[in-house]
Amino acid sequence: MSEQNSSQRTRGGGTGGMGPQFAHPVQKAKDFKGTLKRLIRYLRPHRVNLIIVLIFAIASTSFTIAAPKVAAKAMNKLQDGYMARMMLEKMSEAQIKTVDQINRQMKQIQAPPGVSQKQELPVSPEKLKAVQEYLGLPMLNEVKDADRKADIVRKMIDLGKEMPDNGQLAGENVKLTDEQINGTIRAIRETNGQYDFHYIGIIALILLGMYLLSASFGLIMGLVMSGVAQKTVYDLRREVDNKLARLPLKYFDRHPHGDILSRVTNDTDTIATTLQQSLTQIITSVITIIGYIIMMLTISPTLTLIVTATLPLYIGTTALIARKSQKYFAAQQKELGRLSGHVEEMYTGHKIVKAFGHERDAVEKFEAVNNRLYSAGWKAQFVSGVMFPLMNFISNLGYVGISIVGGIWITRNLLGFGDILAFIQYSKSLTQPISQTANIANVIQSTIACAERVFEVLDQEEEVPDCPNAKVIEMPKGNVRFEHVCFRYREDVPLIEDMNLDVRSGHTIAIVGPTGAGKTTLVNLLMRFYEINAGRISVDGIDIRDMERSALRKMFGMVLQDTWLFNGTIKDNIAYSKSEATMDEIVYAAQAAHADHFIRTLPDGYNTVINEEATNISQGQKQLLTIARALLADPVVLILDEATSSVDTRTEVLIQKAMANLMKNRTSFVIAHRLSTIRDAELILVMNKGSIIEMGDHKTLINQGGFYADLYNSQFTGTKICS
Repeated sequence: MSEQNSSQRTRGGGTGGMGPQFAHPVQKAKDFKGTLKRLIRYLRPHRVNLIIVLIFAIASTSFTIAAPKVAAKAMNKLQDGYMARMMLEKMSEAQIKTVDQINRQMKQIQAPPGVSQKQELPVSPEKLKAVQEYLGLPMLNEVKDADRKADIVRKMIDLGKEMPDNGQLAGENVKLTDEQINGTIRAIRETNGQYDFHYIGIIALILLGMYLLSASFGLIMGLVMSGVAQKTVYDLRREVDNKLARLPLKYFDRHPHGDILSRVTNDTDTIATTLQQSLTQIITSVITIIGYIIMMLTISPTLTLIVTATLPLYIGTTALIARKSQKYFAAQQKELGRLSGHVEEMYTGHKIVKAFGHERDAVEKFEAVNNRLYSAGWKAQFVSGVMFPLMNFISNLGYVGISIVGGIWITRNLLGFGDILAFIQYSKSLTQPISQTANIANVIQSTIACAERVFEVLDQEEEVPDCPNAKVIEMPKGNVRFEHVCFRYREDVPLIEDMNLDVRSGHTIAIVGPTGAGKTTLVNLLMRFYEINAGRISVDGIDIRDMERSALRKMFGMVLQDTWLFNGTIKDNIAYSKSEATMDEIVYAAQAAHADHFIRTLPDGYNTVINEEATNISQGQKQLLTIARALLADPVVLILDEATSSVDTRTEVLIQKAMANLMKNRTSFVIAHRLSTIRDAELILVMNKGSIIEMGDHKTLINQGGFYADLYNSQFTGTKICS
């Protein structure tokens, strides 16, 4: 197999493999916008389902985006409970110690009974008033109401600022910033120094419900999008199949079969995969990016700025590594195609390799290609593998900045602990949708290229359609006439020029000549596989261009040199030409083709299943089955293109006798290289370079001593030529 076909087969394998998706070579579309618009037109019939997909994608992603922020509320509630409890404990201890200390000091400065008070107080009247108010506060450990506790704590802190600061009266007061004080007071009012497990339980249930809804919406979105993708590709594949049925034979002659097959299967499968997976991914990724940024802004614009500062570095690194790895992955795919082609050639032709002693050369070539594949694959995997450590490094830079700033803000009570955790989760998760969007951009580029290849098939020029009043010959006789026929495959290379031929019903016409003389072309023109450039071909006086193609081709039965059998029973293969044939008719056709005997020797007889490559029967047996298939059709005109080339001499003689009986009253065109098989033909056409250079029966042409005589004598050198 050629490297081209091998590479095509390898390329069609989808987007799997090692390394990031973006590292694979991307096919470039010639007209990206035009092909994209054309592909979107196939989605228009499903616009309602696409709207449903969009709605459920937004809903599913929104729940996922909001979940960390909701979870942060539970964490903040736990933090508030902890802070309030610790504050109440510390303030209660400080209150008890301070009150006890003030009482002791007050006793020391009081005069004994009967002694006048002349000693001055060690504090000012204002501070003494603050001390008295402090002493008048209720004890924190005796108060139950949360708001009352918060007011007492606030009063204690305010009075502590007015009380003596020499440590004699203030006691072990708690030193806090204004932000911490305000946050703690708020926490005391909300939690009363208790852990609100009821609230946390509600948050947990809300999160569970959100995740369940998100999963349900995601499942519905996937199911609907799967239906849209499959229906779209179903319509596209059906359109391509119908198009292939309308394409002329020249399209298949000019395009490798593997390439056509790849367009119908691999390229359409790539479109289906992209529609089903990448389309929903790009919707959810864009929504996720926007949602994450909005959520981070609601938590802290400053921290969001730190995260966004790392994005250009992330995007630049991704683009740089992707560009570097592209050429290595392209080289890897190219060498993989070469290796696959070489292995397949050596496997299918291993007998020839051994017969000519080329085992060492085959191994050396394999080693050379394998080494190049190893080198390209190693570089591709290494370069693409560097991506993840670098992404983690850049992501960790932002993580460090968030942790430092967030930690400081937590100590100052500017942000809750849950808010910081939610922000870190958002920042760590932000890189994933960005990476997915970059990957999907390449996937879409490759998908549009695949769609462009499919549309190229749909845009091909079709066979000339049947005329509106196309004719059908009810009782065809088989008179064929060529009048001044001209044909060329290429405009600048003439092949058949001014051909004239009159074939009467029931005659056998043999066509001989060297390779490339135009023998098979003559048959292709007769079957309207190709359209003539000038002149006229008629059957029973009716121009074949005025007839329905299907009706025209039903008049012909063809047996080609290259046998074609499908995976199925022998009975079904013979009946392919006549679906309503009875078993007796099938057996009769097989007997006439001398295939009945070998069929009955098979394990299951006519029910023997021919495998996909038809390797469980010989080449000659395959040829006999194709002959039986043509005979069963009972055509008006038989076309035999080297039909006996793959059978042995004895079987060939038997087939010739059967053909002689079956070709009675039928017009027959026989293309042959072995001239011994066509000596009984009523007319022999000798073709060379697209022209009929000699015409007549065998005896006449031999007596002329021209091209046919030389050709015949070259096959029978040393034998007596009948005159």
